[in-house]
Amino acid sequence: MNKDEILKKITEKKEFSQLPKKEVERAFEKFEKRQCGDEEKIKLTRDLLRKVFSAFASQKILSLKNKNEEWILRKHLSTRERLDHYPELYKRIFRGFLDKKKIVFDLGAGINGFSYKFMPENTKYIGIEAIGQLVDLMNFYFKKEKLNAGAVHESLFELEKIKKLIQGTTGRKVVFLFKIIDSLEMLERDYSKKLLREIVPWVDKVVLSFATRSMIKREEFKANRSWIKKFIQGNFKILDEFEFGTEKYLVFKNK
Repeated sequence: MNKDEILKKITEKKEFSQLPKKEVERAFEKFEKRQCGDEEKIKLTRDLLRKVFSAFASQKILSLKNKNEEWILRKHLSTRERLDHYPELYKRIFRGFLDKKKIVFDLGAGINGFSYKFMPENTKYIGIEAIGQLVDLMNFYFKKEKLNAGAVHESLFELEKIKKLIQGTTGRKVVFLFKIIDSLEMLERDYSKKLLREIVPWVDKVVLSFATRSMIKREEFKANRSWIKKFIQGNFKILDEFEFGTEKYLVFKNK
């Protein structure tokens, strides 16, 4: 099989059928030159994609459209642990912006768009997500509730498209990067740094978070992500640093 045939074969599985080609290509490149057959490369690529996206794509919520936002937030591994902290979290994140027009760009949103009602007034929300089923689910909710929000099906590796989306808006721009850097690094080493260098100059504030404990085993991580904090300290201005539950947040802007 040639590369395009292999990529098509990988996405024949329903769980990968709505992933952007860019994400699948990045995963396949990890195994493309390995000395093994095409079927083994397909299996290895699927395993990696599953590892990157499984925590954020619970099969229980991929097609649900008749449940309220709190029910869905509780069914999703990532947002479940944030649910009790959303009011205080957003109050802290938007401190200084509460009375201004705000635009949130939620990169790797998962289903975080269902937390929109916890955000302050005058907030426009744009969720950018690679899993097409989650994009459809959020957009169905936004339309039903008539919210000033929308979700875009796009790969975070399409950097120029992400920048263009951010640059084409006006207002106080806030970027969320909630628990996404580990997944980015699985597919491309140091991509998180590249992403931040390109987008931070165009926004007023970035909020990056990472888990301090395993979402499934509840074990504390030995790695403390000092590499990303050191990079942020050296290149940007840290505005705030705090923890809620099992999630640590860094808030920063361009110097």
